[in-house]
Amino acid sequence: MNDENEVKKSPLCQAVTVGGKTVQIDIIEDGEGGWLLEVIDEHNNTTGWEDPFDTEKSALSEALDTIEQEGIGALIGMPKNKVH
Repeated sequence: MNDENEVKKSPLCQAVTVGGKTVQIDIIEDGEGGWLLEVIDEHNNTTGWEDPFDTEKSALSEALDTIEQEGIGALIGMPKNKVH
């Protein structure tokens, strides 16, 4: 694998826990100078922002602001059904 195909994750990626609920904030370089924001919940559901952010810090701020304003539950989906 060469450097061109490697995913560059921001060092600002982090887990955030509020009220016993945890989400993982992932900030990934889009390869065009922007940063993509995804939040993964405890059920492995992903919430992604459509437009890239100019900086890693602005992406992190958006995620933290969403948690503060809407609550962490806004970023947590339903458990996925397991196939029996």
